[in-house]
Amino acid sequence: MHPATRTAIYRRLRAANPAPTTELEHHTPFELLVAVMLSAHTTDKSVNTATRTLFPVANTPAAIVALGVEAVKPFIKPVGLYNTKAKNLVGLAEALITRHGGQVPGDRTSLEALPGVGRKTANIILNMVFGEPEIAVDTHIFRVANRTGLAPGKTPREVEDALVANTPPEFRKDAHHWLILHGRYVCTARKPACPTCIIRDLCEYRHKTPVKRARPKGGRLARAIGARAGARRPARRA
Repeated sequence: MHPATRTAIYRRLRAANPAPTTELEHHTPFELLVAVMLSAHTTDKSVNTATRTLFPVANTPAAIVALGVEAVKPFIKPVGLYNTKAKNLVGLAEALITRHGGQVPGDRTSLEALPGVGRKTANIILNMVFGEPEIAVDTHIFRVANRTGLAPGKTPREVEDALVANTPPEFRKDAHHWLILHGRYVCTARKPACPTCIIRDLCEYRHKTPVKRARPKGGRLARAIGARAGARRPARRA
């Protein structure tokens, strides 16, 4: 993709959403860390359902540790894989207390050493909490980057490296949010909304969803009824 095209894409995404952010509900860095960790292999909606009941009861590392694994499980059942995630969540909280004084660390090595925290989660925390221009790649961003031609790659890491290398600096901080929202609501997996996409003319995807042809008024049922009525109408006498 030509650099000018890439810049044009980000300009349009920014114009449509000047201040993008995550759809995960949170108020503190720890809450965000928990929400992102819980979001693996599930939807933000499911995570928000869980944290709306969990956070009023326990939204600090100490409170999570005090609850314990078994008491955490009922709160996070909506997210799936809750047995493993409950264990990781309590382990994460314990590690924050013992290694970081209960605070969320601001370096990749420390973040990725926490239970349940991988590169994607670390990137989101570094970006949103500490202002670093990291770009986390999930399934939505992986799809959008490959379809559009923004950053083709065979693995999430290849796509991440390409996005970091190719995204103009002025857009790098918010690129993650623009691309994930675009993939979630427009460039969907099964049937992308190409006809209404704001970057349709810039996108390099060769199999765009075609624009639907306008149907005659009345719909299929009305047309069928009309056809039957015409077939039953007697012929005029000469």
